[in-house]
Amino acid sequence: MKGMGMMPSNRRKPMSEINVVPYIDVMLVLLVIFMVTAPMLTQGVKVDLPETTSDPIQAQKDVESIIVSVDSTGAYYLEIGDQGSDPMTLPEVREQVAKILSERSNRQVLVRGDQHVEYGRVVRLMAELQSAGASSVGLITEAPGDDG
Repeated sequence: MKGMGMMPSNRRKPMSEINVVPYIDVMLVLLVIFMVTAPMLTQGVKVDLPETTSDPIQAQKDVESIIVSVDSTGAYYLEIGDQGSDPMTLPEVREQVAKILSERSNRQVLVRGDQHVEYGRVVRLMAELQSAGASSVGLITEAPGDDG
């Protein structure tokens, strides 16, 4: 005869283990997604920048820069923040920069020119940018490497 207030002994204990297999599946799917999309996030124009030593400019934190790139073939590209453009002509670049600067005149305008492009092409671009309303135009370069 068993005691009246006692619990039956055939009762199961609560399971204190968590099944983590679904979490591992989700993690692996996310890993594959990030591995596939990460190479697509880098955008821009392939430009072989000239190397020189210079002090970096102080970027304004709340203002996006306007970057105009000139590749080795002499094509112009306009980049604002993360948005790039298709190849443009010099008058198209001037028109687009003028529109952007009319909305917000304190944007920084930078030129990223390939080192193999004609010097006159970069100078003409800088003149067009200043006539479009850019108060100052900066040049983007790379620090010299050890091979040079």
